[in-house]
Amino acid sequence: MIQRDEAVKLLQKYLRTEKIQQHSLAVEAILRSMARKLHEDEELWGLVGLLHDIDYEYTKDEPEKHTQMTAQLLEELLPPEGIEAIKAHNFKHTAHLPTTALDRALIAADAVSGLVIATALVVPSKKLADVKPETLLNKFNDKSFAIRCERKRIELCNDTGFDVNMFLELSLTALQEIADKLNM
Repeated sequence: MIQRDEAVKLLQKYLRTEKIQQHSLAVEAILRSMARKLHEDEELWGLVGLLHDIDYEYTKDEPEKHTQMTAQLLEELLPPEGIEAIKAHNFKHTAHLPTTALDRALIAADAVSGLVIATALVVPSKKLADVKPETLLNKFNDKSFAIRCERKRIELCNDTGFDVNMFLELSLTALQEIADKLNM
């Protein structure tokens, strides 16, 4: 399995946009935190989060191709369950349905990272440190806020052993811990 430092180099090679790199770091942090709580392989879950979108800049205009290039690039670098989770996170455009906890965790983490960041951007300081769990829950329940953030994807956390409140708090804490890397 690829080492994290090698994975970061791969991420930087394929993703040039800082915002997308930060998104990948955010999803990694959330998945690592989930893996710790669930007694899963933290390294695998973290690498899946870090690398799940490395083909995004090449496939953003062709969503049906998203994850295919990633799967090919990572074939020898991640175990099959990691590759399948990456494919499954684009299930709306591919035939790879989410079936495992890792598949569903990636989908939920991918979606919630955007909600947490959007919430931080509306607090006066624009800092993750100033976002409270209750504020995040209110934003989750406000369907007019961050309308492109699919709440149903976040709710897949229920299939991994987390209720939405716990998952939102875990995700917020995970991102607060890496706020410096996210410039927030």
